[in-house]
Parts: sequence; structure tokens; C-alpha cells
Amino acid sequence: MFISIQDLQRQEVTFDEHFPPGSLDLGAEISQLTPLAAKGQAELVEEHEGKQSIADIRLRGEFSTRLEMRCARCLEPVQRDVTANFDLIYRPLGAVPRPAEAAISQAETEVGYYQGSGLQLEQALAEQVLLAVPLRELCTADCKGLCANCGKNLNAESCECQPAQGDSRWAALENIKSKLQE
Repeated sequence: MFISIQDLQRQEVTFDEHFPPGSLDLGAEISQLTPLAAKGQAELVEEHEGKQSIADIRLRGEFSTRLEMRCARCLEPVQRDVTANFDLIYRPLGAVPRPAEAAISQAETEVGYYQGSGLQLEQALAEQVLLAVPLRELCTADCKGLCANCGKNLNAESCECQPAQGDSRWAALENIKSKLQE
């Protein structure tokens, strides 16, 4: 769904969209299992930067979907429901000229940018979905992971591998540690 500046100049745009699995680019690590339901509104916000007037797009709403990703320890598939609210500001790219290496304020980190005559809702939602997903997903809190030697899933089966020997480069520190504990 394209949200154009021209439409927003006339009135606020409301949306209640369902995006089928695979329609959002979430990368290779995450799969969308159910349609992403998103509803909210977009409005035009006039900002003034010096003598210049800037047409920002404010996008507010909520979304929900079910995703599948891999466990960070055992690599088994993990399914999670993801639901979040969002309140975003998008500014035209290049609206405020800045030097190539300029410091930005905390408020400026909260602003996204759009090019051309509007904003693609799918891109904004994909970004918000990725931000709502934890960096490391686990299948269970006590996941044992994979054996470092043979690669077996230790949750499903045990292996006969010997425990890993410590790195000999740390031996000097082990000696110091044992002397301090005496």
C-alpha cells in the first residue's frame, strides 16, 4: 500500500491491511507463517526547520503475525506470535541539508526517511516486525544446543564426545586462579 503525500494533504489515511506470508521482506532467517494484520492511520505533519516547511508523514498503528525463526542454540524451528504498536515519523530524504559528517541529536534518531512522493507501508511494517523480534530466539530456556564436536542436537540425543579440553594458552591464568583460591 502506497501512502502518498497528495492523499495526505487532503485527509488522514486509515488502513486495515492483511499482508500474506512472503509479501514482506524479512530476510532469510525469518519466515512469516500467517498474514500480517496491520491497522492504523497516516497523517501529514508540517515541521518547520528555520524558514523551510517540511512535510513529514506520521504513521501510527499496530500489527500482529506469527513468525518462524531458528533457535540460537540448537537451530530447530521456533514459532512466535509478534504483536506491537508503532508511532513513526518519516521525513523526505534530503529535506534538511547536512554536512557529510555531522552529529545528530537524540530526536533525529527517531526519524525515518522516504523518497519521492510518499511511503510504502510494507517497508515500514517489515522494519517494525524485525525490531519486534528478539536478537536471539530460544526454543526453550534450558535448550542444550548442539555438540561442538559432532553437531548432534543435545536436546534430542546425547553424544559420546569427550568434553572439550581447555585451551593451553589459558593455563597460566588457571595457575594464578588456583593460587588465589588457596
